[in-house]
Amino acid sequence: MPESTKMNKPDVKIVILGDMNVGKTSLLHRYTERKFKDTISTVGGAFFLKQWGPYNISIWDTAGREQFHGLGSMYCRGAAAVILTYDVTNWQSYAELEDRFLSLTDTANPDCIFAIVGNKADLTDSDAHVADPEGGQGDGSKALAPPTGPAPPAALQVPKQVNREDAMALYARVLRYKDLEEKACLPAGRMCFETSAKTGYNVDALFESLFDMVLPAILKRRNNSRDSTVDLNTLRTHRRTKAGCCD
Repeated sequence: MPESTKMNKPDVKIVILGDMNVGKTSLLHRYTERKFKDTISTVGGAFFLKQWGPYNISIWDTAGREQFHGLGSMYCRGAAAVILTYDVTNWQSYAELEDRFLSLTDTANPDCIFAIVGNKADLTDSDAHVADPEGGQGDGSKALAPPTGPAPPAALQVPKQVNREDAMALYARVLRYKDLEEKACLPAGRMCFETSAKTGYNVDALFESLFDMVLPAILKRRNNSRDSTVDLNTLRTHRRTKAGCCD
């Protein structure tokens, strides 16, 4: 965690949910550290604090293993956005989002934003072998360099089991589960992403789009905090006036 943000209090929370081995931790590492790392399964949960302009956003990486499933609702408590992540080459990882993980978001904010993310797109789509063309993090960070070498031959690519249409259908079901009007929510076309933590494809677009979308939640929280603040000087004056009236 960067030294400059270590002690800062988060303004808002984003949570990444999904089955084990879909690449949740790798997505976070790709965005925060600008590189791909082979990782071991997350135990419990971990978070990174990202400074986005004047705001601090905590991104929570949760364990996908069944034994840690009960912790998910705790990590989702008060979340402004949830990233539901699956592996585009694994239909079961997609099905698990609805079967196991969606109910964990019951503790998220009522106006929580949902993104449906299919990771490992580099295994099925040659376009995913090129990183985001603009690549920066919105704060002047250096863009990702495109990977060197040609994309693997089509014959070596893994069959795609979950299409973008499936992701958009899941997004609609998520909205129904949350009793949200589809017309009043962000469109599925903006909330469904296919990414590659390995190449960096669409990773910046995912996180930075969500950061922009949660800004209203940050401003609402700050306004509520100001409204609930008690001015002690005003309170003391009021008490003295009230006491004087009773003499």
